[in-house]
Amino acid sequence: MITKLRASLSQWTVVTPVVSFVVLVLTWHKDLPGWAVAVVACFLVGAVLSAVHHAEVIAHWSGEPYGSLVLAVAVTVIEVALIVTLMADGGDKSSTLARDTVFAAVMITCNGILGLSILVAAIKYRTAVFNAEGTGAALACIATLATLSLVLPTFTTSSPGPQFSTTQLTFAATASLVVYGLFVATQTVRHRDYFLPVTPEGRVLDEEEHASPPTLRAVGVSLLMLAVALVAVVGLAKGVSPTIETAVDNAGLPHAVVGVVIAMMVLLPETIAALRAAIRNRVQTSLNLALGSALASIGLTIPAVAIASSWLSGPLVLGLDPAHMVLLTLTIVLLTLTVIPRRATPLQGAVHLAVLAGYVVLALNP
Repeated sequence: MITKLRASLSQWTVVTPVVSFVVLVLTWHKDLPGWAVAVVACFLVGAVLSAVHHAEVIAHWSGEPYGSLVLAVAVTVIEVALIVTLMADGGDKSSTLARDTVFAAVMITCNGILGLSILVAAIKYRTAVFNAEGTGAALACIATLATLSLVLPTFTTSSPGPQFSTTQLTFAATASLVVYGLFVATQTVRHRDYFLPVTPEGRVLDEEEHASPPTLRAVGVSLLMLAVALVAVVGLAKGVSPTIETAVDNAGLPHAVVGVVIAMMVLLPETIAALRAAIRNRVQTSLNLALGSALASIGLTIPAVAIASSWLSGPLVLGLDPAHMVLLTLTIVLLTLTVIPRRATPLQGAVHLAVLAGYVVLALNP
């Protein structure tokens, strides 16, 4: 019975990305009626779930923390492609889209995914246990890059408004790439053991103990299907984005809500994968996914939009407003207090979710 279920799941996750890609080809650059948008959204969700499955197959084969890194980078590629595409089509109206989406990704990952993972694991196992060395390293990088890329533009004086000058933007993009590259090297080579799941007694779990690794053929298929699924997600998300923007405008909501919705869509694979890891008491894997995604979002998106700004006609606004800077500061302080004890209770998870709720309320009603 279990074998049949696995075979059915395998077939479904192979067929869905291909069909989603076909739907993308048929709907590309077309004005879609409401029913067609609903159909596209269904295939978008299917492509996201397929991407999660194939990323987990690759993660099982490669082991931690490589698996988390694969999914984090893959999801960020989706985000970057979607942001640049929408900025190219949006003109001045999309000048804050990169800032809004990156900040939304940071808040959702560092408070939403992290908080939910800790809450689930702590409720099921009494406490959520993780490795403070790896989690603390990721937090230090996030705090640095978020400050350099999203806070400093508000206080610089070379350009009017919360914008970087060309020299400042070049520095921020270079620093983002360098810091992110150093983090990846630390995570995968020099101090890989800092990012592996641990038992409540502190023993490092270097290998998955519940199943044998997939074959090379299965990994190859998953690599191909992951690429197809991610292309489908990017294209289909772009297809439904005009509907999202119209709905936001018709509802009288701030345009920043578009960035929140985009971040929620592209981070859905991360959320599902992190929750699955938390249920298995692999909280460090959940934190690798959450904080790794936040770091990749800043470290890869800022350089990409810096390059794109050279040919985009509109301005690039990166500086946060005071309310969002307060939320960012609160998030970093809470993360620090959560990481230091090396274990967390449901209380810490709930507090992070409360901060996310505050962010969503301010996004809807600034």
